[in-house]
Amino acid sequence: MDNRPDIISKAAWRILPILMICYFAAFLDRVNIGFAALTMNQDLGFSASVFGFGAGIFFLGYILCELPSNLLLVRFGARIWIARILITWGILSAATAFVWSPLSFYAVRVLLGAAEAGFFPGMIFYMTLWFPREYRARMFATFNIAVPLSSMIGAPVSGLIIEHMNGLHGLAGWQWMFVLEALPAVVMGIVVLLALPESPRTAAFLAPDERAWLAGRLDAERATRETRERFTIRRALFDPRVLLMCMIAVGLVMGTTGIAIWMPQFVRSFGLSTVQTGFVTAIPSAFMALAMIVVGRHADKTGERVWHAAGPFLVSAAGFVLAAMSSSPTLALVGLTIGAAGIGGASPNIWIFPTTLLTGAAAAAGIALINSVGSTGGFFGPSIIGWMRDATGGFAGAQLVLAAVMAATACAILILGGTMREMMRRPAGPNSLEARP
Repeated sequence: MDNRPDIISKAAWRILPILMICYFAAFLDRVNIGFAALTMNQDLGFSASVFGFGAGIFFLGYILCELPSNLLLVRFGARIWIARILITWGILSAATAFVWSPLSFYAVRVLLGAAEAGFFPGMIFYMTLWFPREYRARMFATFNIAVPLSSMIGAPVSGLIIEHMNGLHGLAGWQWMFVLEALPAVVMGIVVLLALPESPRTAAFLAPDERAWLAGRLDAERATRETRERFTIRRALFDPRVLLMCMIAVGLVMGTTGIAIWMPQFVRSFGLSTVQTGFVTAIPSAFMALAMIVVGRHADKTGERVWHAAGPFLVSAAGFVLAAMSSSPTLALVGLTIGAAGIGGASPNIWIFPTTLLTGAAAAAGIALINSVGSTGGFFGPSIIGWMRDATGGFAGAQLVLAAVMAATACAILILGGTMREMMRRPAGPNSLEARP
């Protein structure tokens, strides 16, 4: 079918800003615990191991509820279910302000994970209902910019809240941070309920012929895919390629969550104040966002996916080695920036693999499984860094572990690419860069 980049662009401008703000709120509420630790750990007497375990145990509730949540999203529709997720996790994120012991900290983090379960894979699945495959890398990249933005904006804001609101009405600065930064999730839950269309067929912002074209294009793409290989939910959950994607997702989440949660403490170890830490922490996040856009657009332009995912992970591994080996704070920051940028560049292309292989309900289940298993990396990443910090008194060992994980993830992508070579091969379309969200 002919390309209609004007329709793709219209859909992107209408859908992606809502999704990005929602994901911004999600990641901010997931990782602002890293900034809270700058003062919360001392106030509550938490060791690095207690903090790392509590930060990571978020993913226990997340993993247990991920697959059921995504299947319920298919049943009830994206609009209602995503709104439910946003509102419940906003309430629980605010409740983190009132933990008083390691056990209460662990409990709130598990419940927060359960509340947020299904959000990210639901977003990925929802975007497959709107955007043909040749546009997805840049759409996923645009959506994923919310991750570094949550640090670029959230880090300085969190530092300012902690330092300047400390003691207001008897609450510590870190308590105010949790309460105030939970509000965007609740607000966006209401916005989603009122403004997010279910699918192109019900999109009032598109003209009737535009709705028909976009729905027809997506239906034709799905039919073509299913003539090659059709998956049931059961088959999707046990396919070796899906299981390999799960392992790749573990590496991605270990890197993303590990640096997001611990980056403030990495940077604080340079001898900076809380506010200075907030602004310097934004530097790696800025390069992470830039890498997402540049690599995502280049992948769509060339049609090549495997090296656009594996290559950035290898670059990331080199960056973490540099950070670990450097005795200079400036070089260490350069290494951390390279490490973050590599992860950012790889991330949008990772989700091209499952959305190429799977369709329909099998895609919802498969993406949920991949993200669910991958989320174990969100436990292991922060926890390993905490254990290494307590054992060695520094962060170099943890950064070398991250480097090894990034290199192993790149190898897994190359193996997966070999098994999906024919399926992933697609010439770049002549209009592939015309829709700019």
